Amino acid sequence: MNETIVLTPERILETTEDVLRRYGLAKATVVDVARALDVSHGSVYRHFPSKASLRDAVARRWLDRANAPLEKIANEPGPARDKLEHWLRTQFAIKCTKVTEDPEMFATYLALAQDARAVVKAHKERLIDQIARILSEGVAEGVFHVADAKVTARSIFDATILFHHPAHAEEWNDPALATRTDAVLALVFRGLEAPARG
Repeated sequence: MNETIVLTPERILETTEDVLRRYGLAKATVVDVARALDVSHGSVYRHFPSKASLRDAVARRWLDRANAPLEKIANEPGPARDKLEHWLRTQFAIKCTKVTEDPEMFATYLALAQDARAVVKAHKERLIDQIARILSEGVAEGVFHVADAKVTARSIFDATILFHHPAHAEEWNDPALATRTDAVLALVFRGLEAPARG
Protein backbone atom coordinates (compact mmCIF):
# COMPACT_ATOMS: atom_id res chain seq x y z
CA MET A 1 0.00 0.00 0.00
CA ASN A 2 1.33 3.36 -1.02
CA GLU A 3 0.07 6.07 1.30
CA THR A 4 2.49 8.64 -0.20
CA ILE A 5 0.30 8.92 -3.30
CA VAL A 6 -1.32 12.33 -3.74
CA LEU A 7 -4.97 11.44 -3.64
CA THR A 8 -7.43 13.90 -5.14
CA PRO A 9 -11.22 13.59 -5.42
CA GLU A 10 -10.87 13.56 -9.22
CA ARG A 11 -8.40 10.66 -9.12
CA ILE A 12 -10.71 8.72 -6.81
CA LEU A 13 -13.66 9.32 -9.12
CA GLU A 14 -11.73 8.22 -12.21
CA THR A 15 -10.67 5.04 -10.43
CA THR A 16 -14.19 4.44 -9.16
CA GLU A 17 -15.45 4.58 -12.74
CA ASP A 18 -12.85 1.97 -13.72
CA VAL A 19 -13.87 -0.23 -10.80
CA LEU A 20 -17.56 0.10 -11.73
CA ARG A 21 -16.73 -0.89 -15.29
CA ARG A 22 -14.82 -3.97 -14.06
CA TYR A 23 -17.10 -5.21 -11.29
CA GLY A 24 -20.46 -3.56 -11.87
CA LEU A 25 -22.44 -1.48 -9.41
CA ALA A 26 -23.69 -4.40 -7.31
CA LYS A 27 -20.21 -5.81 -6.60
CA ALA A 28 -17.96 -2.74 -6.58
CA THR A 29 -16.90 -1.61 -3.10
CA VAL A 30 -14.87 1.23 -1.58
CA VAL A 31 -12.24 -1.38 -0.72
CA ASP A 32 -11.99 -2.24 -4.45
CA VAL A 33 -11.48 1.44 -5.24
CA ALA A 34 -8.81 1.77 -2.54
CA ARG A 35 -7.06 -1.38 -3.77
CA ALA A 36 -7.01 -0.03 -7.34
CA LEU A 37 -5.48 3.21 -6.01
CA ASP A 38 -3.02 1.28 -3.81
CA VAL A 39 -4.18 3.12 -0.68
CA SER A 40 -6.21 2.19 2.39
CA HIS A 41 -9.99 2.54 2.20
CA GLY A 42 -9.66 5.12 5.02
CA SER A 43 -7.81 7.37 2.56
CA VAL A 44 -10.79 7.23 0.20
CA TYR A 45 -13.18 7.95 3.08
CA ARG A 46 -11.19 11.11 3.92
CA HIS A 47 -12.43 12.56 0.61
CA PHE A 48 -15.82 10.84 0.49
CA PRO A 49 -17.20 10.10 3.97
CA SER A 50 -19.50 7.27 2.83
CA LYS A 51 -20.10 4.88 -0.02
CA ALA A 52 -23.28 6.86 -0.82
CA SER A 53 -21.35 10.16 -1.10
CA LEU A 54 -18.84 8.51 -3.43
CA ARG A 55 -21.62 7.12 -5.60
CA ASP A 56 -23.36 10.52 -5.67
CA ALA A 57 -20.11 12.16 -6.76
CA VAL A 58 -19.63 9.59 -9.55
CA ALA A 59 -23.20 10.16 -10.74
CA ARG A 60 -22.72 13.96 -10.62
CA ARG A 61 -19.47 13.70 -12.59
CA TRP A 62 -21.13 11.55 -15.25
CA LEU A 63 -24.11 13.90 -15.56
CA ASP A 64 -21.85 16.98 -15.66
CA ARG A 65 -19.87 15.47 -18.54
CA ALA A 66 -23.11 14.76 -20.39
CA ASN A 67 -24.30 18.31 -19.67
CA ALA A 68 -21.13 20.09 -20.82
CA PRO A 69 -22.02 20.27 -24.56
CA LEU A 70 -25.52 21.49 -23.67
CA GLU A 71 -24.21 24.25 -21.43
CA LYS A 72 -21.90 25.31 -24.27
CA ILE A 73 -24.82 25.50 -26.70
CA ALA A 74 -26.95 27.47 -24.21
CA ASN A 75 -24.14 30.02 -23.83
CA GLU A 76 -23.23 30.42 -27.50
CA PRO A 77 -24.44 33.40 -29.53
CA GLY A 78 -26.95 32.99 -32.32
CA PRO A 79 -30.67 32.97 -33.04
CA ALA A 80 -32.65 31.45 -30.18
CA ARG A 81 -34.75 29.19 -32.38
CA ASP A 82 -31.67 27.58 -33.97
CA LYS A 83 -29.98 27.34 -30.60
CA LEU A 84 -32.97 25.62 -28.98
CA GLU A 85 -33.24 23.10 -31.78
CA HIS A 86 -29.49 22.43 -31.60
CA TRP A 87 -29.73 22.03 -27.81
CA LEU A 88 -32.64 19.58 -27.99
CA ARG A 89 -31.17 17.46 -30.79
CA THR A 90 -27.80 17.36 -29.00
CA GLN A 91 -29.46 16.24 -25.76
CA PHE A 92 -31.22 13.42 -27.60
CA ALA A 93 -28.02 12.40 -29.40
CA ILE A 94 -25.95 12.34 -26.19
CA LYS A 95 -28.34 9.89 -24.53
CA CYS A 96 -28.72 7.72 -27.63
CA THR A 97 -24.95 7.54 -28.14
CA LYS A 98 -24.30 6.55 -24.53
CA VAL A 99 -26.81 3.71 -24.78
CA THR A 100 -25.59 2.36 -28.11
CA GLU A 101 -21.83 2.73 -27.56
CA ASP A 102 -21.60 1.33 -24.03
CA PRO A 103 -24.91 -0.24 -22.93
CA GLU A 104 -23.42 -2.00 -19.88
CA MET A 105 -21.90 1.19 -18.50
CA PHE A 106 -25.07 3.12 -19.32
CA ALA A 107 -27.06 0.57 -17.30
CA THR A 108 -24.58 0.93 -14.43
CA TYR A 109 -24.92 4.71 -14.43
CA LEU A 110 -28.68 4.47 -14.71
CA ALA A 111 -28.77 2.31 -11.56
CA LEU A 112 -26.34 4.71 -9.88
CA ALA A 113 -28.50 7.70 -10.79
CA GLN A 114 -31.61 6.04 -9.35
CA ASP A 115 -29.89 6.03 -5.96
CA ALA A 116 -28.63 9.61 -6.39
CA ARG A 117 -32.04 11.26 -6.68
CA ALA A 118 -30.95 14.64 -5.32
CA VAL A 119 -28.05 14.73 -7.81
CA VAL A 120 -30.36 13.83 -10.70
CA LYS A 121 -32.95 16.41 -9.64
CA ALA A 122 -30.28 19.15 -9.55
CA HIS A 123 -29.04 18.02 -12.98
CA LYS A 124 -32.56 18.16 -14.42
CA GLU A 125 -33.05 21.68 -13.00
CA ARG A 126 -29.81 22.84 -14.65
CA LEU A 127 -31.05 21.53 -18.00
CA ILE A 128 -34.42 23.23 -17.58
CA ASP A 129 -32.64 26.48 -16.66
CA GLN A 130 -30.62 26.25 -19.89
CA ILE A 131 -33.81 25.87 -21.94
CA ALA A 132 -35.39 28.78 -20.04
CA ARG A 133 -32.41 31.03 -20.86
CA ILE A 134 -32.73 30.21 -24.55
CA LEU A 135 -36.48 30.86 -24.43
CA SER A 136 -35.89 34.25 -22.78
CA GLU A 137 -33.47 35.12 -25.58
CA GLY A 138 -36.15 34.12 -28.11
CA VAL A 139 -38.69 36.37 -26.41
CA ALA A 140 -36.20 39.26 -26.53
CA GLU A 141 -35.63 38.54 -30.25
CA GLY A 142 -39.40 38.53 -30.85
CA VAL A 143 -39.44 34.96 -32.21
CA PHE A 144 -40.95 33.21 -29.15
CA HIS A 145 -44.14 34.08 -27.29
CA VAL A 146 -43.68 32.72 -23.76
CA ALA A 147 -45.43 33.96 -20.62
CA ASP A 148 -43.12 32.16 -18.17
CA ALA A 149 -39.79 30.87 -19.50
CA LYS A 150 -39.19 28.44 -16.62
CA VAL A 151 -42.66 26.87 -16.81
CA THR A 152 -42.41 26.57 -20.59
CA ALA A 153 -38.89 25.12 -20.35
CA ARG A 154 -40.14 22.42 -17.98
CA SER A 155 -43.01 21.68 -20.37
CA ILE A 156 -40.59 21.26 -23.28
CA PHE A 157 -38.40 18.99 -21.17
CA ASP A 158 -41.44 16.88 -20.27
CA ALA A 159 -42.89 16.89 -23.81
CA THR A 160 -39.63 15.52 -25.24
CA ILE A 161 -39.06 12.93 -22.50
CA LEU A 162 -39.35 10.03 -24.97
CA PHE A 163 -36.11 11.18 -26.58
CA HIS A 164 -33.96 11.69 -23.48
CA HIS A 165 -35.26 9.67 -20.53
CA PRO A 166 -33.44 6.35 -20.11
CA ALA A 167 -36.74 4.57 -19.41
CA HIS A 168 -37.44 4.96 -23.15
CA ALA A 169 -34.01 3.74 -24.33
CA GLU A 170 -35.46 0.68 -26.07
CA GLU A 171 -37.49 2.97 -28.33
CA TRP A 172 -34.36 4.78 -29.51
CA ASN A 173 -33.69 1.93 -31.95
CA ASP A 174 -36.98 2.63 -33.74
CA PRO A 175 -36.21 3.28 -37.45
CA ALA A 176 -38.89 5.98 -37.38
CA LEU A 177 -37.27 7.82 -34.46
CA ALA A 178 -35.88 10.64 -36.63
CA THR A 179 -39.33 11.25 -38.12
CA ARG A 180 -40.93 11.19 -34.68
CA THR A 181 -38.29 13.63 -33.39
CA ASP A 182 -38.91 16.02 -36.27
CA ALA A 183 -42.68 15.90 -35.70
CA VAL A 184 -42.41 16.61 -31.95
CA LEU A 185 -39.95 19.46 -32.48
CA ALA A 186 -42.15 20.99 -35.18
CA LEU A 187 -45.03 20.92 -32.71
CA VAL A 188 -42.89 22.49 -29.97
CA PHE A 189 -41.73 25.31 -32.22
CA ARG A 190 -45.24 25.99 -33.51
CA GLY A 191 -46.35 26.41 -29.90
CA LEU A 192 -43.50 28.83 -29.18
CA GLU A 193 -43.94 31.08 -32.21
CA ALA A 194 -44.60 34.72 -31.51
CA PRO A 195 -47.67 36.02 -33.37
CA ALA A 196 -46.88 37.75 -36.64
CA ARG A 197 -46.72 41.50 -36.34
CA GLY A 198 -49.47 43.15 -38.33
